[in-house]
Amino acid sequence: MIKLLVGLGNPGPDYELTRHNAGFWWLDEVARALKTPLVMDKSYHGLVARTSVNGQTVWLLKPQTFMNLCGKSVAALARFFKIEPQEILVAHDELDIVPGEAKLKLGGSHAGHNGLRDIHAQLGTDNYWRLRLGVGHPGVKSDVVNWVLKKPSLDHRIAIDQSIDRALKALPHLLAGEMDKATMLVHTSKPPRAKPPRPEKPPLADKAEPQTVNRENQHESRSP
Repeated sequence: MIKLLVGLGNPGPDYELTRHNAGFWWLDEVARALKTPLVMDKSYHGLVARTSVNGQTVWLLKPQTFMNLCGKSVAALARFFKIEPQEILVAHDELDIVPGEAKLKLGGSHAGHNGLRDIHAQLGTDNYWRLRLGVGHPGVKSDVVNWVLKKPSLDHRIAIDQSIDRALKALPHLLAGEMDKATMLVHTSKPPRAKPPRPEKPPLADKAEPQTVNRENQHESRSP
């Protein structure tokens, strides 16, 4: 059962549309779906919303500490309201997944993601849920920082938004603790578009039959 939904990103208009803010994009859609506004709460170093779903209290959090310090925000809220790590879901950008795909995962390495790294440190465990929103990889490790701090292409943004929509449909299952059902929805993307069949080649035209030579007229008649 998930009680705290966290979206990771960097605050401010300069970062709003960058790949690193994919977690913010998802949480904004959650807040809209639950009709609950996010407001700044300095006690938890972030934008916070509290709502109730089927009698259960649900918290939404967008840390405003910048990515590498977001664990301070997550841990402050979780500890005050006695929310266990396995009751937390953190949505974040994922380099190792292509745009349009998303994965749910419980525990595991932070894989170099600075936000997850700080959450690991502040919670003292990796045993929390992650919603990994694929943003793709630039192909070269040295380009990663510039990649996540830039806007995705239009095609990639559309694909990321589609994965966010799919994860949003899994929200009732996440909040009910039905993680298997949520996983099926999140991991299932639309099948690739079928390629149109190749047009059939026109049948080869029948070869013309060779003309019969009239041997009688093959040579000119000669005068005697």
